[in-house]
Amino acid sequence: MNGQVGNWLPDLMGALKLCSCHKLGQFPCRVRAGNISALAFHLCSLHFVFMQNALRIVVVEQDHDRAIAIVDALKDACQCDVLVIVNADGLARQVAGFQPDIVLIDIDNPTRDMMEEMTLASGPLERPVAMFVSAEAGGMARAAIEAGVSAYVVDGLAPARVKSVIDTAIARFSIVRQMREELAETRRALEERKVIDRAKGLLMKAKGIDEEAAYALLRKTAMDQGRRVADVAEALVTAAGLLG
Repeated sequence: MNGQVGNWLPDLMGALKLCSCHKLGQFPCRVRAGNISALAFHLCSLHFVFMQNALRIVVVEQDHDRAIAIVDALKDACQCDVLVIVNADGLARQVAGFQPDIVLIDIDNPTRDMMEEMTLASGPLERPVAMFVSAEAGGMARAAIEAGVSAYVVDGLAPARVKSVIDTAIARFSIVRQMREELAETRRALEERKVIDRAKGLLMKAKGIDEEAAYALLRKTAMDQGRRVADVAEALVTAAGLLG
């Protein structure tokens, strides 16, 4: 029995080390089945299942020691899968490849152009972006928010408060996204109302009927065809435009 343990224990320890995803540069972890024993691969697979619901976080941090401290703080605070990006070149590609739930950017004293470039590369419309800057950049908060940053924190990224900042950024992003969706829905409804009014006007003129009868005709046609009233109205307006 001891001999059997000795045969697979090195592979097991190696697999667990690969699957720990705890050290800088090991995100996301990848394991090949052919390199480890069946038991080790099974345990590693369980780890992957466990990590499926983990918060995916990108940390943009050039300082190696600070990056390690931040990753350790994140691991202590929540279940997460972290990608540390040291070089911001190609940031958009790296972020898109990892598909994070949130991006944390630690930068001492960014210029406005640098801040906007990094923020846009992080996909602020798709996910929360939190930016941590030095005290000298505290006056750029308005520009950061306009660029899409969900949280703008002065005095840098302190590992002890990173979880609270993440929670705040996610909450604010959710609120802003809901407002943006509601605004888009309101605009869409207004545009559809304009099209329906135009379609009613065309029917009133062509058939000599009043507005109520024109809308009833649009609604009946939509029901008969299994379509929305707005879609029928748009088709009518388009056809009228083609016919001159």
